[in-house]
Amino acid sequence: MNNVSYYTVEGLKKLKEELSYLEREARPRVTQAIADARDKGDLSENAEYHAAKEEQSMLEFKIIQLKNTVASARIIDESQLDQSKALIHSIVKMKNLTLNKEMTFTLVADSEANLASGKISVESPIGKGILGKEVGDIAEIKVPNGILKLEILEISR
Repeated sequence: MNNVSYYTVEGLKKLKEELSYLEREARPRVTQAIADARDKGDLSENAEYHAAKEEQSMLEFKIIQLKNTVASARIIDESQLDQSKALIHSIVKMKNLTLNKEMTFTLVADSEANLASGKISVESPIGKGILGKEVGDIAEIKVPNGILKLEILEISR
């Protein structure tokens, strides 16, 4: 399941740095922890050994996920994007028509999403709902408690 994801140069660099860290630093540390725990004797009752093996399993899963993400990642040339529409890497200022509140988000790839820093995934309900919209459009997004209506006020890069 290789879905192409679009990243900025910086976003892809961060993914590659995390992958490198996991492979070169975290993996040897976990391997050493397993060896140290194994040296302590009976493995059937060795909580350290089992914890280290579980950590190794989660680490290897994360490494595989990152490798797949990096393999399917593409750098986006923002100069080729339509500036009038909300697309990936657009900064979108919108107004919640129900709450009469303005908010600004940057649309990013799933792995770059960070709500605290104002970055939402294009795969999220809001991200999907505003993709392709233009200034003045109203996005109607189905959320658990009804329909969220967002008016697109401004789009920038």
